[in-house]
Amino acid sequence: MIPRAKVGPNHVKFAMKYSGVCHSDVHMGMNDLGGGIYPMVPGHELLGQVTEVGPKVTKVKVGDYVGIGCIIESCLSCGSCKDNMENYCENGMVHTYTSEKKYGLIPGDFDVANFGGYSGSHVAHEHFIVKIPSNMDMTKAAPILCAGVTMYSPLCHWGATTKKNMHIGIIGIGGLGTMGLKLAKALGHTVYAISTSPNKKEAALKKGADHFVVSSDPKEMANYTNKMDLILNTISADHECMHYLGLLRTNGTMV
Repeated sequence: MIPRAKVGPNHVKFAMKYSGVCHSDVHMGMNDLGGGIYPMVPGHELLGQVTEVGPKVTKVKVGDYVGIGCIIESCLSCGSCKDNMENYCENGMVHTYTSEKKYGLIPGDFDVANFGGYSGSHVAHEHFIVKIPSNMDMTKAAPILCAGVTMYSPLCHWGATTKKNMHIGIIGIGGLGTMGLKLAKALGHTVYAISTSPNKKEAALKKGADHFVVSSDPKEMANYTNKMDLILNTISADHECMHYLGLLRTNGTMV
């Protein structure tokens, strides 16, 4: 049985409705990265409905839909935390599962910070709770807590949320890549899907790409020289980044 703490003054409890499945959950379960704490319940794209809140909670109420991503605790006092960059907590952030508690923000008398989304419920400090808009399709929303943030963060950092009509390339049209296409298009930009696989063109255009670039075709790559302000590179395998730099405009950025 998974232990869940009682709700404290600043804590939120929610019934788990959905949890995304990220490949890093597989890596952690198999201890590929080392440091795994067992027993382990993975899942870091959590989404559920609030069933109880502490008396000091102001962010959400019972009945709201909420989510939790990769982070369940940080010091909240260092420079990074105060800049809303808890993932860079200078004293070490705590993962949603297979991590030990550090800062007293997680209730309960067990040492492991928490167990992840493949469970029936969750309890967390409201600071690490994200309210999910009620008009979203909850069956599809959980991956925004990891894959979505992974793509939105560089878009935000490099100006895509403030600048108009940027030309943005997405390399690799897999799970992250398709998320990037949708986000970049929703932000109002001209979007280029870049892939070695011509058979991904139809799917990429449906997800929001305005152009599809076959990166294994030298002539096609030449047609898009100096076109892009920003490129998000999602390729996980070893590859030559220089192959793509010619697509960037002067002072462009590849992440």
